[in-house]
Parts: sequence; structure tokens; C-alpha cells
Amino acid sequence: MNHVDDVREFLSSRRARLTPEQAGLPAYGGHRRVKGLRREEVALLAGVSVDYYVRLERGNLSGASDSVLESLARALQLDDIEREYLYDLAHQSPTPGPRTRAASPKPRPVIQ
Repeated sequence: MNHVDDVREFLSSRRARLTPEQAGLPAYGGHRRVKGLRREEVALLAGVSVDYYVRLERGNLSGASDSVLESLARALQLDDIEREYLYDLAHQSPTPGPRTRAASPKPRPVIQ
């Protein structure tokens, strides 16, 4: 797994294990299309926009502030070890992708 996959798997699995009742939200009806909380519900609980949470869950934790990470940890009811893992994921560099340009084989002349 790469970094993005690790973030995706971690956040989606933690979201899936919580029910609306456990999170203090009303459960409308008995049948839900998703297991656990919806992304919209996590965003609401964490105090972030749905779009922002979706970006985070897709693996883009770069630039997420400590206050956002703490809000996510509370919303997802993470224990201390899980909270630490979330912070570790956020502070890791994503795996670099393939280079789009090869380095120039000869040095360029320096203009003085």
C-alpha cells in the first residue's frame, strides 16, 4: 500500500465502524446505503465542509492543520493510538509519483 491508500483505508474504515447513534446523530429510517457514518455526517461532526472531508478521505492530508486532525479524531471517536496514527499519516510525505521530465543530460551554461 502507498501513503494515499493508507489514508483512504484508515479514514473510511473508521467512518464505517461508527453508527449515527454512537455519534449522537439521529438515524432516519432503518436502511442505510453505507455502513456506518456518511461522509456528510463526519464533515458535520468535524466542523469541516463535505468537499474538504472528501479530499481528506481520498488521501490528501497535506496541509491539514492540527485542529482539523483533532476535530476528525473526535468525530471518528479515535482512541489514543488511532489519533497518533492519524497525525503520523498527516505528517508523512505522500509517495512521490513518476517524474514527468527527465533531467537534462548536459549542464546549461551560466550567464554572467
